[in-house]
Amino acid sequence: MEESNNKPRHNLLSVLNPFEVFRHHETANTKQDSSKKNKTSRFKFTTLRSFEALIFLLCFFAFFGFLAYKMTLPKMLNTFMQTAYQLLLETVFYIMAICVLMGAISKLLTEFGVVRLMENILRPLMKPLYNLPGVAALGAVMTFLSDNPAIISLAKDNNFARYFKKYQLVSLTNFGTAFGMGLVVIAFMTGKGYGSGALVGLLGAVIGSIVSTRLMQHFTLKSYPEMDSPVTEDEGTEQNISFKSEGSVFQRFLNAMLDGGKSGVGIGVAIIPGVLCISTIVMMLTFGPAGENGEYLGKAYEGVPIITWLADKVNFVFYWLFGFENGALVGFPITALGAVGAAIGLVPTFDAAGIINNNAIAVFTAMGMCWSGYLSTHTAMLDSLGYRKLIGKAIGAHTIGGLCAGIAAHWIWVLLSLIFA
Repeated sequence: MEESNNKPRHNLLSVLNPFEVFRHHETANTKQDSSKKNKTSRFKFTTLRSFEALIFLLCFFAFFGFLAYKMTLPKMLNTFMQTAYQLLLETVFYIMAICVLMGAISKLLTEFGVVRLMENILRPLMKPLYNLPGVAALGAVMTFLSDNPAIISLAKDNNFARYFKKYQLVSLTNFGTAFGMGLVVIAFMTGKGYGSGALVGLLGAVIGSIVSTRLMQHFTLKSYPEMDSPVTEDEGTEQNISFKSEGSVFQRFLNAMLDGGKSGVGIGVAIIPGVLCISTIVMMLTFGPAGENGEYLGKAYEGVPIITWLADKVNFVFYWLFGFENGALVGFPITALGAVGAAIGLVPTFDAAGIINNNAIAVFTAMGMCWSGYLSTHTAMLDSLGYRKLIGKAIGAHTIGGLCAGIAAHWIWVLLSLIFA
């Protein structure tokens, strides 16, 4: 009797429990719905990718088909490869040599405290000009001597970041980017015989950096007022931000020179894709045929001058803003949006064509430094700091800042020309 009492009772209600049936039916429906959603999303994804591929192929063949129609296919391909080859030999290796030398010099300046000295000199200007703490001057010097990402290593250091409020810290991406590869750009322009224009361009880049940094801070605070608070409350000391290595003076000198040269090689290698890909396309859309009778010869630096034609239609705007006397010069700031290394690769060709002067170099230097590939670096820089939501604001502010840099450089050069004429 006890055994029978302990056994479960299997009556009709227990077998056909309405709640269990409903739960089972609901689970089955949910599985079916999720399966349908997965199939639908998968279908939408593959469809979108197919449309994307189709649009890309149409644009790709339309672009190169147009060039081939104008130049003939064999000559277009030969020009494409010859231009890239000549850029590699005549421009890239020259820029790489400058990067290696400037990398060694910048590392020596850092190792033996010159960077710290420059920081102390510039420190009083940070608050009134940029609304940043004095220690931010270190970031400007570091990016000027190397490249944009140098500001990120500093921003992630608590000994450095503790001096900033949150909205100030994110504006460092605009502040630092405005000076990226500055030493390389100025050395390159000076080596081409345009030192005075390069120095005026440096002043223009400073003005552009002020506009960009201040706008970024304004946009950030307007959208996110809560970012007007300290980055961290952790203790830290500025003295811990040290770049001095161990060893004797000779050993430090040798190591700094070799390590700096090695970092210069890295920068030189990094600019190769930009120069060969971007500059080649820009040149093929800037210069016309090399033949005396307007014939294409398949030589380097030939192309269909679409950029020049479009710029000449509104050249009165570029002439008033930047002093550009030739529409082809617009190719430099356009290229600098992606990579300043690729942009300076255009200068020797412009120089050989006789269409640049110190005014153009001043504008090139200002916009090249201030923009210095910001479209490709702002996203990665803000993402690494954890502020991806501010990417659009940073790019917008920096676009305005770069334009202001070029305009300022032009009119400063005009003013100096009137004074010292």
